[in-house]
Amino acid sequence: MSTAPKGFRFATACAGFRKEGRADLALLVSDVPAVAAGTFTQNRFPAAPVLVAKAMLAERPAARAVVINSGQANACTGDEGMRNCRTTQELVASALGLEASDILPASTGVIGAQLKMDLWEKAAPALAANLGKATPEDFARAIMTTDAFHKISHREVSLPGGVVKLVGMAKGAGMICPNMATMLSVVLCDAQVEASVWQKMLRDAVELTFNRVTVDGDTSTNDTLYGLANGASGVSASDEESLKALSAALTSVLGDLAYMLVKDGEGASKVARIHVTGAASDADAERVARTVGHSQLVKTALYGRDANWGRIVAAVGRSGADFNPDDVVVTLCGVELFRKGQPTDLDFDALLEEPLKQRDLPIDIVLGSGSGSYTLLASDLGHEYVNVNADYRS
Repeated sequence: MSTAPKGFRFATACAGFRKEGRADLALLVSDVPAVAAGTFTQNRFPAAPVLVAKAMLAERPAARAVVINSGQANACTGDEGMRNCRTTQELVASALGLEASDILPASTGVIGAQLKMDLWEKAAPALAANLGKATPEDFARAIMTTDAFHKISHREVSLPGGVVKLVGMAKGAGMICPNMATMLSVVLCDAQVEASVWQKMLRDAVELTFNRVTVDGDTSTNDTLYGLANGASGVSASDEESLKALSAALTSVLGDLAYMLVKDGEGASKVARIHVTGAASDADAERVARTVGHSQLVKTALYGRDANWGRIVAAVGRSGADFNPDDVVVTLCGVELFRKGQPTDLDFDALLEEPLKQRDLPIDIVLGSGSGSYTLLASDLGHEYVNVNADYRS
């Protein structure tokens, strides 16, 4: 059974942007105009497709298609990069019989490299000819760069008016610390929903998912999430019950993708779920979670399966959050390591030997200062991260 919502078709092409000789150009098309929303990087050097798409959605929250290339990020490419981005829209639109203003662009790859426009000219007709022959899984594979696996999640939701489908595809493994929001993602839905409601739903879901993960603390120039809802199911999401159910499903899909980004962190072997409670405010809880999650010493300890609670406590202490140190409790994989300013009287190395071999590692930090809380997913840091990024352009 197809995972795709009704009214969406997919295409991929091997344009030759990358050396591997695999599909590196991806397209999706809605058979009817779709309500469109987006969240984008807050990096002060946004890529050309980010600038183009933000302007498009500000003018008209609707689209028919999304086209994504891997290989060149088209970031920090000046006026030529902006012209090239618009030309890619025109090339694909001409091949599909659409308008350039119907197509949302995105790019991923090396910063500073201009798009290879001769390859785009050859690939656009091939991409159009492949429309309807590819799947969401093919789309997800075509947008990969250093990803070890493609990332896709889908849901079916029963609303009072009938069943609607959602599917999300994402890429990303390194340069992951979205602040929207190198990650790209598209989520598709066949429900009928108002544009302003859809945009808020998407933004709220991003805040709970993509904005709560980190691999290396870097925010890309290209981070983009598009959400398209085309109404092809004929099922409306307008009442409170339907909107609540759709919002929950959307958040669940993006949550799956966000977890996969961390799981696929370049060279990563662990996903730490850092849960901070008892903070004076949610903002303080976030400060603690992010300081621990970004700490290279914590990340390397997790990679080495080392129950080094001192690195966690030190990160908490330098986070800038307001708390009484004597009230802090730190627990790793269910084993309480630290309380009342000192380690607990446990053989935590023996107790954690097996738990630290697992993929998912819960870190619970209680500050004892209030009701603020925050949860962050963070990867560990291993040798392969250096290998991948040292060789990225070679």
